[in-house]
Amino acid sequence: MFDQQCKYGILGMARSGIAAAYKIKTLGGLVFLSELLPESEVHISADLRRDFDCEFGGHSDRLLACDKWIVSPGIPLDVPIIRKGIAAGIKIISEIEFAFTIKSPDSKLIAITGSNGKSTTSSLIHHLLNELGYKSLLAGNIGDAVSGFSIEKPGYDYIVLEVSSFQLDLIDTFHPDVAVLMNITPDHLNRYASFSHYARTKFRIFENQTESDYAILYKNDAQIMSRIDQVRARKMFFSSHYDNHNVDAWMNEVFIHVYDSFQLSKYNLGIRGPHNYSNAMAALLAVDVMVNRMEEAMEHITRFRPLNHRLEFVRTINGISFYNDSKATNTDSVRNALLSFDKPIRIILGGSDKGEDFSVLTDLLKEKAIKAYITGGTLDRMRQTWLGKVPLLCEEDFEGCIHRAFEESDIGDNIVLSPACASFDYFKNFEHRGETFKFIVDKIAAEYEKN
Repeated sequence: MFDQQCKYGILGMARSGIAAAYKIKTLGGLVFLSELLPESEVHISADLRRDFDCEFGGHSDRLLACDKWIVSPGIPLDVPIIRKGIAAGIKIISEIEFAFTIKSPDSKLIAITGSNGKSTTSSLIHHLLNELGYKSLLAGNIGDAVSGFSIEKPGYDYIVLEVSSFQLDLIDTFHPDVAVLMNITPDHLNRYASFSHYARTKFRIFENQTESDYAILYKNDAQIMSRIDQVRARKMFFSSHYDNHNVDAWMNEVFIHVYDSFQLSKYNLGIRGPHNYSNAMAALLAVDVMVNRMEEAMEHITRFRPLNHRLEFVRTINGISFYNDSKATNTDSVRNALLSFDKPIRIILGGSDKGEDFSVLTDLLKEKAIKAYITGGTLDRMRQTWLGKVPLLCEEDFEGCIHRAFEESDIGDNIVLSPACASFDYFKNFEHRGETFKFIVDKIAAEYEKN
């Protein structure tokens, strides 16, 4: 229920904050926007400046006149303004919590989180529901903020929402009908006090579920299984192997099995690698508990194609293939990339440091990498970790790194950008990094064809 008398403060003028502000305005509420950056550094429209009371260049005490705050996920929770708001007794929530409070009860909510795989799994679920004839909305961390859509009105059969740990930090009543947890591996350790704190935040996706809801979980994840007693919803498990009927979906060398009745060859899928087989199993289970149409879902899943920047094939130049895995922003994603190829690859690593232990990749790089090409803000730390253990080439320039990999490649080699790091050293985001990689590859192709 939306309270028109409540005044909302929006901290951060990014996608989710602006979407929430316009939704509040549409519903007749009061809103004040506050941005840390100066106005000259924020890309906003003239309409936004006209439509709202805004401040730039810092979060002032004007926010304390608001009843609730909606905080953008990029704002850490240990900054002074957040502490001041808590001390003042202001209700502080995330945009997904706000969206849940206004959502039409006619729309079922499927929420997906995890350190890796959540975007592909969310997209798979959305794809399957649409192909099966339902009206599905895909939103959240994957792209557009969910409050930017007409979710307060009947119309969507399902809302498929990718949620991050930062968004889960500030939920209160957020309650998915189906909650999917793909995995929990070290990530964002520059923001959380410990890995345990990060893992606890991921588990908040189940916090408000009841026995009438569903939880879809990865059985091979020790962090998930150690906390499994916290889940009250009906539990469904997927696994990388058969487990004496204690799992609902599992994988053998060739087939994905669901229950004891359905199977699908991995060779019929348009996505590759063990991690994508897990994504497919989770999506099939999440859809089936809602609509009970597994046979049709298995047919439709074969038509799904990889998302951009996730082991995305770019092109082949003189028998050398390039893959863009810019979304691989942690070590577990890189592990998945290395395991997705039948032969060793030339891998491009490095970027903005998130505090991970890169040594966990050492043995797999020895086995699965012809050479590691290191660039970006983590160059020195990666070099110290792998020098003398893994074949390395260090090149500060991103474009130069790609050129060196191509120059050293033989026909049949695969060059894979899979950084294990965030992108904020030289790029706006992982999409910008991935598009830059593809642009450079196209330049190499043009130069090769010219010669």
